[in-house]
Amino acid sequence: MDVAFVSNVVYPFVTGGAEKRIHEIGTRLVERDHDVTVYGRHFWDGPRETTHEGMTLRAVSPERDLYGEDGQRSIGEALEFAKDIVRPLRRNAANHDVVVASVFPYFPVLAAKLALAGTGTPLVTTWHEVWGDYWNEYLGTLGPFGKAVEHATARVPQYPIAVSGVTADRLAARGQPRERIRTVPNGIDYDQIRRVEPAPDAFDVLFAGRLIEDKRVDVLLDAFDAVDTDATLGIIGDGPQRDGLERQAAALDSADRVTFLGFLDDYEDVLAHMRGARVFASPSTREGFGITYAEAMAAGCTVIGAEHPDSAADEVIQDGGFLVAPNADALATTLMRALHGAAPPSDPKMVAQQFDWGNVATDAEEAYQAAIRRKWGGI
Repeated sequence: MDVAFVSNVVYPFVTGGAEKRIHEIGTRLVERDHDVTVYGRHFWDGPRETTHEGMTLRAVSPERDLYGEDGQRSIGEALEFAKDIVRPLRRNAANHDVVVASVFPYFPVLAAKLALAGTGTPLVTTWHEVWGDYWNEYLGTLGPFGKAVEHATARVPQYPIAVSGVTADRLAARGQPRERIRTVPNGIDYDQIRRVEPAPDAFDVLFAGRLIEDKRVDVLLDAFDAVDTDATLGIIGDGPQRDGLERQAAALDSADRVTFLGFLDDYEDVLAHMRGARVFASPSTREGFGITYAEAMAAGCTVIGAEHPDSAADEVIQDGGFLVAPNADALATTLMRALHGAAPPSDPKMVAQQFDWGNVATDAEEAYQAAIRRKWGGI
């Protein structure tokens, strides 16, 4: 099988969830004797076409900043990459059995569909999230434009993969028949996580993620402050809410036990803190998947997530952790129980192991082959 991935950013030269998924699945497909090509921007040193861990990397656009001064993804960057992908992808379409495009940003997906028109090569899409009305919050007056592009992308003929049932349901609400949507979750390197030594300066309670409103770190701070304990809280990550959260933390009775670590460049440093923590708490109300829950369970943490219709936390945590209402009182109660040794019904490590990249790659491989054979559900 010859698989082509379309992604403006390429891991490990740019780090992020969508590009890491491509890397982890792609390298495992190579190990299984499949050919893998990644079409992206030229973020690596050396020639425009090179080989990395067995995969062919093919630059169709120069390196460019992905974010504008406002911290949001650049629409101009997405449009430029979409324009640049059409000709090389069409020229090489006959060499690929299937093309897999990450849905965000949307324009490259639409461009890939245009490039493959009439070639017979199927387009598989990977949906990490479906934003819907959240576009209004993200883009303000341009929100209707974001919603319209998302809606148009959802209705393009494709073989759609969602990373969770929540994302699949939201995609179906935008016109893609639910029976046609396959679910292939995101993954973790279980053995890597288990090999990492716990951080010597680890915290009792840990959060890791982008500091934005939906992560509800403000709720976590209030809940932690309400717990009668001498436990410590570490917050890994950065984002637009960091200054406000640090001010909130400084006013708490537990201020001397709360530490903001910022963004950690080395992924294994994050894992080391997870391996050392007793509890991982993230009351996030918007999670297309929630990879940190799986990582923390693999690390052996007692995990607490929020039960919310816009979050797939329940699909990841299952019975390997605890789910609470996303408010300070509910979180504080469960946090206290966890710090006093309350254990979930199932071993978190066993639940996490199902998300190992080897298992995810097998599911993805089967999905790609189904698209090639035109044996996709509902088609």
